[in-house]
Amino acid sequence: AAHGHDIALHCHQESAESSATCEELRALGARCEVFAADLADEAACRALVPAIVQRLGRVDALVNNASRFAYDDAASVGPAEMDAHWRVNTAAPVLLARALHEHLAARDASGCVVNLLDQKLANPNPDYFSYTLSKAALQSATVMLAQAFAPRLRVCGVAPGVTLLSGEMSEAEFERAHRLTPLQRSSTPEDIAAAVRYLLGARAVTGGTLLVDGGQHLAAQPRDVAFLVKAP
Repeated sequence: AAHGHDIALHCHQESAESSATCEELRALGARCEVFAADLADEAACRALVPAIVQRLGRVDALVNNASRFAYDDAASVGPAEMDAHWRVNTAAPVLLARALHEHLAARDASGCVVNLLDQKLANPNPDYFSYTLSKAALQSATVMLAQAFAPRLRVCGVAPGVTLLSGEMSEAEFERAHRLTPLQRSSTPEDIAAAVRYLLGARAVTGGTLLVDGGQHLAAQPRDVAFLVKAP
């Protein structure tokens, strides 16, 4: 919003938090509207872009940031959890990208999609099994959508590291997780936003993924970092 973009702010359900965020964005001078949609619901996904166009006039870019992140592993993974992750983390971004491409074609315009991925795709471990599979599929979809929708729509990825407290992680564990990276810091929300802004304006970039993780992907880890930083 501070860089001149009007914002369609998606949430699962409208809340005091979504309303407050919207007001903060409006205070920066942007038009902002809140759109509630369950991304696990195909009909809701298909209706989202048309709803935004109806209220804001047009859509130029899409940032797929919503994600399901529930724990399972190879011993506990099952079809229900795999499907739940797939719907939100993979199918919804694909459907939304297609809807944006159709909207841009109708306007004879161009635009960009940025998919939020995860550095663990470059440094895998078997924790959060269904989540990781769904993000791996989205990374492949990022490449295929970039191929299919060029030159009208660029499709890129950003792969963060440890950016927010996860689950029962304490502040001390969060700081230890950052120190485990080669740069001894991981990504902040501001780092991720800067990477997204770069990709939205980088007209010669499509199909690739920026790793914004303090180099975490360079350090092989047998488990998710949330478990590695637990005090003995």
